[in-house]
Amino acid sequence: MDIRYRVLFGACLTQFTVIGLLFSYGLLFNPLQEEFGWSRTFLSSASSLSFFMMGILAILAGRMNDRFGPRIVMGICGVAYGIGFILLSQVTAQWQMFAIFGVFMALGLGAHDVVTLSTIARWFEKRRGIMSGVVKSGTALGQIAVPPLAAFLLLAYGWRQAVFLLGIAAVVLLIIAALSMERPPVSLSTSSGAAARGFSFTQARTTRVFWSLCAIQFTFFPSMMTVPTHLAVHGTDLGMTTAKAATLLSVLGTTSIFGRLAVGTLSDRIGSKLAFLICFLVLLGSLLSFVGVSSHGLLFVVVAFYGFSHGGMFTVVSPLVAEYFGMRSHGSIFGTILFFGTIGGAIGPILAGWIFDVNGSYQYAFMLLAALAALGLALVLSLPGKSKVTEFTERAGTIPE
Repeated sequence: MDIRYRVLFGACLTQFTVIGLLFSYGLLFNPLQEEFGWSRTFLSSASSLSFFMMGILAILAGRMNDRFGPRIVMGICGVAYGIGFILLSQVTAQWQMFAIFGVFMALGLGAHDVVTLSTIARWFEKRRGIMSGVVKSGTALGQIAVPPLAAFLLLAYGWRQAVFLLGIAAVVLLIIAALSMERPPVSLSTSSGAAARGFSFTQARTTRVFWSLCAIQFTFFPSMMTVPTHLAVHGTDLGMTTAKAATLLSVLGTTSIFGRLAVGTLSDRIGSKLAFLICFLVLLGSLLSFVGVSSHGLLFVVVAFYGFSHGGMFTVVSPLVAEYFGMRSHGSIFGTILFFGTIGGAIGPILAGWIFDVNGSYQYAFMLLAALAALGLALVLSLPGKSKVTEFTERAGTIPE
């Protein structure tokens, strides 16, 4: 197998495993509430802690990936993620939930995006958009396949044994994924001089574009974390069975494949800014639709549109960072931008859980997410267009360290 496609396989398998399991967490809300009486605010807080720590660790993982390559970084973080689910199967107290999500889950989440997408951006310089889309399609396949499997295990064995089995599977799969990955040789990664022309992290953080991207990430990441976390239980609130509610996540995952591949292709052809705008428009429309939809059939339609934007959002940022800043410090820059997103991602699920506990509905939560998406859309419009990217990137050679 061509080494590039072995690396691509490892990146896809990482995304499949990490995000497939993350999407399954919402299925544990009802069993955990029944056994321990924990509120949705608390259950959301545990996962939100992992999102916040994910952002901090993404900065570190990005820098470590720039220095040591993906095999070591993803190997350590992937095993930690699987161990987190094994430990989750034994939980009996709230502090244990915070420890597991804040350390073990956070390590896997912190590395999975920045390591895989930064590595792929280096291997596929001329096809960054579509190959980022292919990698993130691994995420979508995980969203499709893992929640129904988790639902089956929950019904067949109970939540503790189900989570234990999922944790063992995660350790095995993420070790295989890490061993499949490596960074490209220097001759390949600098073949066009992109690395030499790229911004250092110090240079990038002096630009308005960098801070705009950080703010944009903050505006859409709450939706990316909140909707998957609460979608299954929202479906059961509307009268769906657990199995049918799990299917909502599978629909999200299926349509996100199209979103990832379509947006990745558009990013290569029309530039990542325009592709980003399309994602925001679809995201805003779907969030507004969530507010008033209670019909099961219509909910599946709205989830399908949301899934397109969800997939596209996770695909477009890495190529956009490469367009504006080059590959010199891509991992560090991308990881820092992700950090600002995870601040919002940490707040979103907690706030949505609190809103539900107070109002018995997610309507106000969807309205708040829509307002943030509208702000993000405005910020994307303020970014330099495709015609300005080359001029902008060439500044890297003129800014002092």
